Amino acid sequence: MKTKMKHGEKVNWPITILLILGCLTVFFPLYMTIVIAFKQPSEMTNDIMGALALPKSWSFSNFAEAMRVTDFWNSLGNSLLLTVVTVVIAILLHGIASYAIGRSMAKSKAYNFIYLYIVSGMFVPFAILMMPLIKQTAQLGIANRFGVIVLYVVFYMPINLMLYTGYLKNIPIALEEAARVDGASTWKTYWSIIFPVMKPMHATVAVLTAMAVWNDVMTPLVIMSGTGKNTLPLAQLNFQTQFGTNYNLAFASYLLALLPILIFYLVCQKQIINGVVNGAVK
Repeated sequence: MKTKMKHGEKVNWPITILLILGCLTVFFPLYMTIVIAFKQPSEMTNDIMGALALPKSWSFSNFAEAMRVTDFWNSLGNSLLLTVVTVVIAILLHGIASYAIGRSMAKSKAYNFIYLYIVSGMFVPFAILMMPLIKQTAQLGIANRFGVIVLYVVFYMPINLMLYTGYLKNIPIALEEAARVDGASTWKTYWSIIFPVMKPMHATVAVLTAMAVWNDVMTPLVIMSGTGKNTLPLAQLNFQTQFGTNYNLAFASYLLALLPILIFYLVCQKQIINGVVNGAVK
């Protein structure tokens, strides 16, 4: 009788409709981006049906022109440099800082204060810090890619610290105690036992940090201004002029910039899900 009840359960239409609407809000802009990227300027119309229509001929000419206008390979190299270096430093530095703070919070209230102090940095808007940072980086001589990386490591420490600390609560302290009995130091215990166990959270932190760095416009714009070094988001500003935007080239450039971070996300997807689930459930 219970089996029949399960098979006869009604569809939860409100939730189903919400899920369908959620999918549409994601796929419709993506569809428009792809369609416009492959269209020629002559095919762009104000008619809604014309805007939704598929291109008359699928051509990659917009992508080639977008790569030329944005100096794609140099911009891609700068974006990759900033993203990869920031992600590596974030995993190494934020991971060990989270271990030191997270494992000491139960022993000392001072570490609880340090944790809350760092995490509270998430609530400070970049607009408040922008002008002081511009002046300080210029005075220190790091108004370049190095300075941007340093700022990124600081900016994303609060969220990464919170994620790592939450995940550490699921790792039994008995593992560390057993290592200490065998004569391992705290340093060796972290790198030999804790660091490998946190692999799912490393993937989560890597993707979240990479996406934030990859898509950021303001920090490179205000810090690297005048250096001649453009990231992909900065290079894409070339399509926006005083009199309008070349949407065909802009959308083609957006798709080119989307591919690397999308591939990275797909590779790490399984580890990300494990990291989020394990970090959220104590």
